[in-house]
Amino acid sequence: MRRLFAYAAGFAFLALPLSAAEVTTHTLENGMEIVVLEDTRAPVVVHMVWYRVGSADEPAGTSGIAHFLEHLMFKATDTLESGELSQTVAANGGSDNAFTSYDFTAYFQRVAADRLELMMEMESSRMDGLRLVPEDIPTERGVVVQERKQRTDNSPGALFGEQRRAAQFLNHRYGVPIIGWMHEAERLSMEDAMAFYDRHYGPNNAILVVAGDADPDEVIAMAERHYGVIPANPNIVPRERVAEPPQLAERRLVMEDARVAQPYVIRTYLAPERDAGDQREAAALTLLAEVLGGTGATSVLGTKLEFDRQVSIYTSAFYSGLSLDDTTFGLVIVPAEGVSLEEAEAALDGAVAEFFDEGVDPDQLDRIKMQLRAAQIYEADNISSLARRYGAALTSGLTVADVEAWPDILQDISAEEIVAAGRAVFNRNNAVTGWLRAPETGPELEATQ
Repeated sequence: MRRLFAYAAGFAFLALPLSAAEVTTHTLENGMEIVVLEDTRAPVVVHMVWYRVGSADEPAGTSGIAHFLEHLMFKATDTLESGELSQTVAANGGSDNAFTSYDFTAYFQRVAADRLELMMEMESSRMDGLRLVPEDIPTERGVVVQERKQRTDNSPGALFGEQRRAAQFLNHRYGVPIIGWMHEAERLSMEDAMAFYDRHYGPNNAILVVAGDADPDEVIAMAERHYGVIPANPNIVPRERVAEPPQLAERRLVMEDARVAQPYVIRTYLAPERDAGDQREAAALTLLAEVLGGTGATSVLGTKLEFDRQVSIYTSAFYSGLSLDDTTFGLVIVPAEGVSLEEAEAALDGAVAEFFDEGVDPDQLDRIKMQLRAAQIYEADNISSLARRYGAALTSGLTVADVEAWPDILQDISAEEIVAAGRAVFNRNNAVTGWLRAPETGPELEATQ
């Protein structure tokens, strides 16, 4: 009876709506797209402007310029003093920030609903009115360099990740770090920033997402007043990305760093992204990552390697299909004490091979689908997360219809589709296998120190 009740409760949960928000879309004459996610439960709004440009759109030799420009966008505009936007947001009890990815750059404010028009007035001023001065450059460039030192250079795992991505993508800019290579980030100039701004920023390359207590008609009217008067930028052209050549051989890395406390093995495979109107393979890979490595106590890798054979203290699988171009699917194993990296990698390969022979456990798949459904409902209950769900998808080549269809597609994927997707992706010719460890020492090495 308890099992029957659990299934009934699960089906009832799956029937819950994914969001309390009503979705409205509109496009201004200058090409700017608008998405309004109305949720009147609290008098708060999130105002986000997403640009279809990220670090993968940077010219060669200027790595980090997309992120650097994001920093500079908080400087002066035609109508705002340097720093005035953030100061005004804070004075009105709100918060603001920005972030850069490979495929998009986004700017946002979270404020009381009655401050929405003020946000539009300020944000629109930096869409085509950025006014940099030479004094802005060394200070902000120094901030970016310090950020790289703290987040990347001080972390063996982050440095290893850069090397792995550079090996994974032979030709595509996804192999270049978002924050930039240090030797290029240190040389970024005002001319580089303004050239990137002039080429990519404008209403015809932007998406406005407003989530929260906002009437769609009023939002569109405000957008017409503040964004609609900005002319389309004639420099903006459709994205042109280079393609990966056929990958014919596995790449392997061994990186040693004295700061490594726990060695591990990671393998990533080139994998397809979510495509507009065709998301089933990406959905199958999303579920595959959960089946293989979602939770240590119940996942395939966790059960086999952490608990049954005790050769590992941690395993994981990861995949993010939200990408304009091909992405990656990854596997990680951290060996238990006394287990070498070579033994750990062999154990990982063996567990994956067993999985393909055995297939997906139906009960595990039902549980994962229910957990994903729950996570999507909880995420949609947060207007900031909801706004990001739509903004990130739309700037990665998907549509509103794709975003809304995604949860049901995940629920509809079969065990057979999951296995087939994994077999198609797990091609060692498309893989990078890396070992991260501390330097090996022996008597002969210790004697020379």
